[in-house]
Amino acid sequence: MTMLRPAILLFILLSLVTGGLYPLVTTALGQWWFKDQANGSLILQNGENRGSRLIGQNFTDAGYFQGRPSATAESPYNPMASGGSNLAGSNPELDKAVSERVSALRAANPQASASVPVELVTASASGLDYSLTPAAVAWQIPRVAAARGLTTEQVTKLVAENTQKPLVSFLGMPVVNIVELNMSLDALRKN
Repeated sequence: MTMLRPAILLFILLSLVTGGLYPLVTTALGQWWFKDQANGSLILQNGENRGSRLIGQNFTDAGYFQGRPSATAESPYNPMASGGSNLAGSNPELDKAVSERVSALRAANPQASASVPVELVTASASGLDYSLTPAAVAWQIPRVAAARGLTTEQVTKLVAENTQKPLVSFLGMPVVNIVELNMSLDALRKN
């Protein structure tokens, strides 16, 4: 009985620290130091939430750049059901899905080279990728420019403006945020 009282007091103390104090401190520090990231890296346009900088969206119109395919459940880019297809490289279903995506991309992009970038036909492990390499985006430029009535030079310039380079070159590679790039295309049309 003499050991029970200290054990209960220690349990209550640790519960308050780890279940109350620690979450409050980390939340406060996150809001103070990393407000944008702590709140989901939201993209706000005219006071309206247009999505997150860290979650892709399903763009299917010819006038928009398309991101990596999404294998999330129920609907593409569903953050509540994040995950890959879990199909092995030797699985015939994966081969079929990739072949169908290649055929669809070649049909939608007849001006582009026959060599389709691999990231446009394979889903990521999360199914939520928001970015592509500049090469995969450049492959789509002729289609987007033609659909929007723009020159390829105008679209190429917009892609270059939306290319994010790593702070130090050996820590990553340049990427293009597809959601932000498509929003820039829409803003270009309004101007």
